Parts: sequence; structure tokens; C-alpha cells
Amino acid sequence: MTLPPAASLHQSAESVYSHWQRLNRWLQVHQPLWRPAPFMEPRPGWTERYPELAGVVASFSDHDCDGFEDNPGRLAQCLSGWLPSLAERHALVSLPTMTEGATAVAASTLPETRATDMPGRKRLQAGAFTAALLPLSEPVIDWCCGKGHLARTLAARCPSQVTGLEWDESLVVDGNRLARQYQDRVTLRSQDVMAADLRLAPDSHGVALHACGDLHRRLIRRASEDGLSRVSFSPCCYHLTATEFYQPLSDRVNGCEEALNLQRAELRLAVQETVTAPARVRSQTAQVSCWRLGFDGLQRELREVDDYLPVPSHPAHLAGGDFEGFCRWAAGKKGLSLPAETDFARWQRHGERRFAQVRRHELVRHLFRRPLELWMVLDYALFLEEQGYEVKLGTFCERALTPRNLLVDAIRVCGNPPAQHSHP
Repeated sequence: MTLPPAASLHQSAESVYSHWQRLNRWLQVHQPLWRPAPFMEPRPGWTERYPELAGVVASFSDHDCDGFEDNPGRLAQCLSGWLPSLAERHALVSLPTMTEGATAVAASTLPETRATDMPGRKRLQAGAFTAALLPLSEPVIDWCCGKGHLARTLAARCPSQVTGLEWDESLVVDGNRLARQYQDRVTLRSQDVMAADLRLAPDSHGVALHACGDLHRRLIRRASEDGLSRVSFSPCCYHLTATEFYQPLSDRVNGCEEALNLQRAELRLAVQETVTAPARVRSQTAQVSCWRLGFDGLQRELREVDDYLPVPSHPAHLAGGDFEGFCRWAAGKKGLSLPAETDFARWQRHGERRFAQVRRHELVRHLFRRPLELWMVLDYALFLEEQGYEVKLGTFCERALTPRNLLVDAIRVCGNPPAQHSHP
């Protein structure tokens, strides 16, 4: 069974399922590498199962880690010398680019002079997303539109009306003000997209750029139930869901006994990337991670229990303090008393050593972020094909602009909307 060629924009229902099956099997085989969370487990089981691999990873310099964090494909190729099956990763995650080049993207991107209140990265993402959807024809519904930045970008290339749906009334007011200011054919309206009575016009085109978790899954179901002529979306934050475990949409995935059973925490792994974070944010994140790991070592000794103890998110002001202050805050949150003779310098050094170890073990785990994400998105594509859509799946921009660069573009090919689907 072979994967569909990366150069093909359209995959038949059978080839999409074949791709999903291969990915599912590969992820099943490699569960020992991605299921354990190194932050919580100082000695993940795979380090004993693959000692040579663990030794190679431990030998990486900080410079090596920097390079591999930004290029997981290169890391997979490097480590395949010790675990050959990692070489399959490239074929499993390779997808076509759905834009026609920089010129087309530039022509679809709002000029900075019209991008009021629009962050630069979001402006470029919206432009690339729009370029990948051309040509546009049907009236567009921008799902979870915020201030309507994507809606206004789409309106410049769409001959029909663009409507934005957003639950936050203040964003709707601001977005309509911007649309009037620039005379865009855009209307935003207040709408809870999770409302049971929401219905969409069948002759419309539903779009969503980075709608989170249950919000983008709601669009997929709503579009199929109402028979929208087209639905295009780039999903994000898969873990933001009301259920503890991932609930597949596709009948074929639901019917597969070998399908992965993914917990919410494992869905979060799919989006744990900081490729777009500024250096200052990365540095601050690393510092707090060292502190948390230092406190973890301290609490294990104090409690005489060799288990990870979750600590809640810290207030921002703590990041500007020191390790001792963090430990006292964390101990208070967990009801622990710190002895007067606590050697904070010792535990800070412990945290720094653990951080170096965790960083290297996480490199291996992070090889599976994109495969897990694609596993879910292929489920979405299969569901839409089961509902009578022809589906294209690819990327709309480079990973450096956003790691969440997957795009599902589905066009209805049957005449009538399907019956209501049984999934919640």
C-alpha cells in the first residue's frame, strides 16, 4: 500500500484512507517515543529500549538542538541511522503547496495601509490563505472572524458578499467600523457558532483561518449538514475540546479497531511549536521551565514520592523574579512547607540539568507533532468526502510563517445536502 503522490492536489477517498492507515500504523508502532511526556518522566521508557538512540540524543549540543527544533525533518533523517523507521516520516507528512507562488500571495494580501489593527504575521497569513482559495465565487462566511481581518482580505478577491460570524460583540463593532472605513463588502454579525439553531445558506462558502478545536469541528459538521457548496479551513488548537478523548468524525476512522485513542493532552502535542515566537519569549519560557523542573526535583524529595506534581500557570510577575520566589509560590499552591534550610541553589542547578535532558528527549517526541496533526486532519478530509465533497489537502504557507499551515479545501460534488449526520 503506497502513499498518494505529494504533487497531487486531489486525493480520492480511498487514497486519503490509505494515507491515514499508513500514518495510523506508523504512530502506533512509535507510541513509546511520543506517549511519555519527558517533562514529567525523567527516564522515558524508550531510553532503555533504544539505548543507542538515547545516547546520540544526549550528545547533542545546544546548537544542534536549536537547529533540530526548527527542522524536525532533518532530525528524523539523522536519527533514522539508529531507528530506520523514522525515515518514513518525510513521506507520511509531505503535502503539496496550494498557492501559486509569491506573486499570487502578494496580490491577495492586504496592503499595510489597509491593515489597521492587523498584526503583520496575521496579515501575511490571511493573504496566503486567500491566495490558496482562488478563484472565489460564492458568498463567503468567515467562521469565528474576530475583527474580520480575513473577511476583509477575502473581500478584495471575492465578487460576492463576505459575512463574518463572531460571538464577541466588541470585535463585531470594531470590525464593521473597519469595513465601513475601507468600503469593504464585509458585514460582521454577532453569532455563537456553537448554537444548536444556527443554519448556513447552502450556496455559501464557509472559511476559517485557525479556528480552535471544537470551533473548527463545528464548522465541518455544520457545513456538511447544511450542504454548503464549499468549505475551506486551516485548523488549530485541536486540544480545545469538551471531550477527554478525540472523537473521530469519519465513519471509516470510527470503524477502525486499530485507530489511535488520543487523549486531550496528546492533542496538545500537535501544536506545541514555538517556531514563530520571538527570542525573548523563548528565553523566558526556557527559564521558567528550568524553575519548574527544579521545583519538581525538590517536591519529589520533600514528599518522598517519585511522581510529577502538576503546578498551575504562574502569574506573569514571577517570571521577573528568581527561583526561590517561584518555589515558594509553587509550594504554597500545592500546600507544601519548604524547610528553612532548603538549598535553592542546588535545586536550581538540578532544574537546569533536567531542562537540558528534557529538551533533548522532547526533540524525539516532537518528531510526532506533525504526524499527529495530520492524522486528525485526514480524518476531517475523510468525513467531508463521506458527505459528498471533493477534498484538496495541502499547505497554504511556509512553516516559518505559521506551523499551523495545513489547509483543507472541500467542494460539494453531489446535488443535494446529505441527511443529518449522527455524530455529536
